[in-house]
Amino acid sequence: LDHPMGQLMTNNIDGDEDLPEEERLFNRFTIAIDIIGHELTHGVIQYEAGLVYRNQPGALNEHFADVFGILVKQRTLNQTASESDWVIGAGLFTENVNAKGIRSMKEPGSAYNDPRLGKDPQPGHMRDIYTGSQDNGGVHINSGIPNRAFYIAALDIGGYAWDKAGWIWYLTLRDKLGSTSDFKDAARETYKVAGDRFGVGSLEQKAVRKGWEEVGVEIIEKPPAPQPSEPPGCSAGAPDFIRSFFTPSS
Repeated sequence: LDHPMGQLMTNNIDGDEDLPEEERLFNRFTIAIDIIGHELTHGVIQYEAGLVYRNQPGALNEHFADVFGILVKQRTLNQTASESDWVIGAGLFTENVNAKGIRSMKEPGSAYNDPRLGKDPQPGHMRDIYTGSQDNGGVHINSGIPNRAFYIAALDIGGYAWDKAGWIWYLTLRDKLGSTSDFKDAARETYKVAGDRFGVGSLEQKAVRKGWEEVGVEIIEKPPAPQPSEPPGCSAGAPDFIRSFFTPSS
């Protein structure tokens, strides 16, 4: 990342335990299981949709990694959507830093505000989308918009987010998106998948529409475009840590 937060994280990837305690900013990065899940999910994204790492496709790449990262955390803690803090990287920063994590899916832009880190730049609505060239066109910044859409949908559906909302997002990633898909594509396809899986007009489908519309992404239904060929063995190769989330609860 080419902003203060990114530079600090790059320089302190192993933590800063060599510094005096009062000067430390980071704890060990492995302290946050959602970050581990996030990074592993990038491999799934690469082989399922191949989202280009720039602009809106890149922000979706980061978004899907955050979604499955937070699901790892929620499942590990046995938390429902309403019980989760929806913070990526909670516990990563020391008490010397005014930060609760690196991103908030519930309230994008509220994760940190510290002189050494700067202010969390994530928008939570399309009216505030970042249009500059830093961060590969805002891949870590603009992911706040679909992140909040997922949070709203999962909260409205209720229960464990991996049971229904997570399924919708995973099937969309696996079967519906291509390398240049943008936010409108993701909105349209998650809405369609929700209808296919849970019924047209179902609570789940309505929740997905609400999530996207509340962040300013309109769902425009249209005939499906031809999808790119899937690499051989792509779906079969999805790591067990992802597939295990989508065993419906009895």
